[in-house]
Amino acid sequence: MTGGKEEKTDFGKDGNTGKISGREKFTGGLIIMAINLKAKETLIQVGEQKGNYRYVLGTDLYSKLTESKVIQEAALRSGVSRGVMQACWDAAGNVIMAWATEGHSVAIPGLGTMRFGVRAKSVSNVAEVASSLITSRRVIFTPNVEIKNELQRTAIQITCYDRNGKLVKKVTSGDKGDVEDPDKEPNGSEGDNSGSNGDNKGDTGSEGDGDYELK
Repeated sequence: MTGGKEEKTDFGKDGNTGKISGREKFTGGLIIMAINLKAKETLIQVGEQKGNYRYVLGTDLYSKLTESKVIQEAALRSGVSRGVMQACWDAAGNVIMAWATEGHSVAIPGLGTMRFGVRAKSVSNVAEVASSLITSRRVIFTPNVEIKNELQRTAIQITCYDRNGKLVKKVTSGDKGDVEDPDKEPNGSEGDNSGSNGDNKGDTGSEGDGDYELK
């Protein structure tokens, strides 16, 4: 007790008292240690490397957390009942879906924004413009600054396996931590309009590029 007020003591991961860092607050008190990847020696079936074995990187996920598990944890952390959290979860999902289909870029609290878009070919003659130009529909998620920063400073550990599944080595990445902008191509351009046969291979979801937002 200090000055008639009760002080809250926080314990770190090792059991020692101390303040909760901004990173711990962002991750709910749990520090994300590393992103785990696996590199498996795989026989390539298509492309220039067809027939060759190459080490292919992929994310090594521990498990898939169900909606009920997420709702239960969110209710526990927020202090509200599971029923109330479920109702809020469902309502937020309905609002996001409704507004996204109307052409809005919708904020997802604590995460970023989401919008719908399409991949489409380009044509030089307006008479050729039709829905047949659309090659696929997309959901475009843009993370907020906090999410990007967390990803940038999180270490990456790679476990390598040969074609027989034998562990070869483990690597801790020394990459720059660059985070891809979903509104731009990986090389920083705003989309590639130079595809052959008039294909527009942009990957931006923004107006004026190869991927177009639904309006």
